[in-house]
Amino acid sequence: MQTALLSYFPGMYYYMDPTYVLVIIGAVICMLASANVSRTFNKYSRYHSKRGLTGAQTAEMILRSAGITDVRIEHISGQLTDHYDPRAKVVRLSDSVYGASSIAAVGVAAHECGHVIQHHVGYVPIQIRSAIVPVVNIGSKMSWPVIIVGLLIGHTNLIYLGIILFALTLLFQIVTLPVEFNASGRALRILNDSGMLYEDEVRGARRVLSAAAMTYITATVSTLLQLLRLVLLFGRRDND
Repeated sequence: MQTALLSYFPGMYYYMDPTYVLVIIGAVICMLASANVSRTFNKYSRYHSKRGLTGAQTAEMILRSAGITDVRIEHISGQLTDHYDPRAKVVRLSDSVYGASSIAAVGVAAHECGHVIQHHVGYVPIQIRSAIVPVVNIGSKMSWPVIIVGLLIGHTNLIYLGIILFALTLLFQIVTLPVEFNASGRALRILNDSGMLYEDEVRGARRVLSAAAMTYITATVSTLLQLLRLVLLFGRRDND
């Protein structure tokens, strides 16, 4: 019993579990993607847009052009903490975006407005994502406790249930991918068509948003690898 617990419990004697290499791979690719987005954002933060629009001004212009008048734009502290809160109907822009006039700032602000427009027009993937959030939150909190209880009492079906709950996180991340890519696509088209950024500047904004998109891809791959690890461990336990 002790050997089984050491093999399956998270955080306990990982060196005994060769499948933990999957977790390491996932962590490494996520760190690389995070480092890349920071490096790319910092690079294009040094290039000021020729029109001199700040992130806040960009967001105001995009929302006004889309006929959206019930969404506020607020400043939030931190680095790359930008997001759209559909419940509060507010776009929150970070220190390096809200009052900055860089290509990176304009691109990120436009991306967040892309999410606003998605909600405004009823973009299906974002509706699906919003609908499954409560279930995913429950699954992410309960998956490991359920797996551990299943191991303690030797109940295979309970372990399997925990793995299914964990898989809900992967489902959420998969649904998130088209949402993020679509928001970036909308942002780049708006910036180009409206003339908020010149053509060469749009290319810089695209590099920033592409780097950010990679963080979502690597997070999905990391979760997939963790799920694969759980399946392998469960299968090994079944065989034992």
